Amino acid sequence: MIPFEYRRADDVSAAVDTVARNPTASFLGGGTNLVDHLKLGVATPEHLVDVSRLPLDDIEPGPDGGLRIGATARNSDTAADPDVRSRYPVLAEALLSGASGQLRNLATVGGNLLQRTRCAYFQDVTTPCNKREPGTGCSALEGYQRYHAILGASRHCVATHPSDMAVAMVALDATVHVQGPNGSRSLPAEELHRLPGDEPERDTVLEHGELITAVELPPLPFAANSAYRKVRDRASYAFALVSVAAALDVDDAGTVRDVRIAFGGLAHKPWRAHRAEAALRGGPATDDRAARAAEAELENAEPLAGNAFKIPMARGALTATLRRLSPLPTTR
Repeated sequence: MIPFEYRRADDVSAAVDTVARNPTASFLGGGTNLVDHLKLGVATPEHLVDVSRLPLDDIEPGPDGGLRIGATARNSDTAADPDVRSRYPVLAEALLSGASGQLRNLATVGGNLLQRTRCAYFQDVTTPCNKREPGTGCSALEGYQRYHAILGASRHCVATHPSDMAVAMVALDATVHVQGPNGSRSLPAEELHRLPGDEPERDTVLEHGELITAVELPPLPFAANSAYRKVRDRASYAFALVSVAAALDVDDAGTVRDVRIAFGGLAHKPWRAHRAEAALRGGPATDDRAARAAEAELENAEPLAGNAFKIPMARGALTATLRRLSPLPTTR
């Protein structure tokens, strides 16, 4: 047994102050990721501050007509919310594709964003892993690579981010609100997570003691026409090999007026597909054009020996997702 101190937070400021003052302290939300790491020996905090019962679970209209989702809102409640289902169905679908019903009943929105990679080497404390122990090496470079990155990786780490929800948030241009020891700040969801570079141990740009308090979705009318597609090894309780979150706006003539796309399973962070979006805007909504847009996004992909299949898989997943939203004709 590894002893640790546990405290349930009564308010945000006290929670932030407690964690910020102790470099060995961690926030505890639903515990669906951190508790696993405690059992495996991956995480060894000396102090846990439980924030799961802070009054941050509201889902309500934002001041600009968007939707504000509190950080302690449960994944199951968020997926079932009428506004989420009607205005941002991609988010509901992403949430429902993750984990199991029991875990979604515990997992929180803030915790989901901050979950760590499910790389087998990261979770196995007997193997070298730069993310877990900087400087020890990356076992995946010569090991099992099926779930690993093909975009934005480095020689220090090829792990992928596991969250389905985060991919949808990035596609929707969500804003993450944070409270820290130096006050509050907001940042785009796309900028929350990092690429590994030479510091793979840092998953996000958050500083120690900063707590996510809410996520805000913008008023994006065409997000009502959105979808999430997840390709995985089995039908349930599996992480994405490739996933696509997309929202599409097509006019009566079949021309793409606007589009939002993000990929999961391809990088150390949810991957916003800006190149694919640019390739689609202003042109006809066709399968061929969708495939070319995917190729433009994946032009700089660097697959490993064990995951080169992700390139055609991502191309097919994007085409199928956009066809569902158009529906796309199969001709040019």
